[in-house]
Amino acid sequence: MTNAYSFDGILVFGLLFICTCAYLKKVPRLNSWLLSEKKGVWGVFYKAAVIGTRLHVGVALSCLCMAFYLVFLK
Repeated sequence: MTNAYSFDGILVFGLLFICTCAYLKKVPRLNSWLLSEKKGVWGVFYKAAVIGTRLHVGVALSCLCMAFYLVFLK
């Protein structure tokens, strides 16, 4: 189990947040409701969704590397 206050926990949270926002961008109702704002506090969701869709290969490889690290090395 990863501690939320460690560097590993922050990386896992960030990767899961980006993946979740990228997934929610593909759902039409949630896209218009959650990702409509591009500035402010709600703009963080939009920016994470953009990162997840544009860098999907890098995010996927990062998720695989983090999973391997957490399961086998930690």
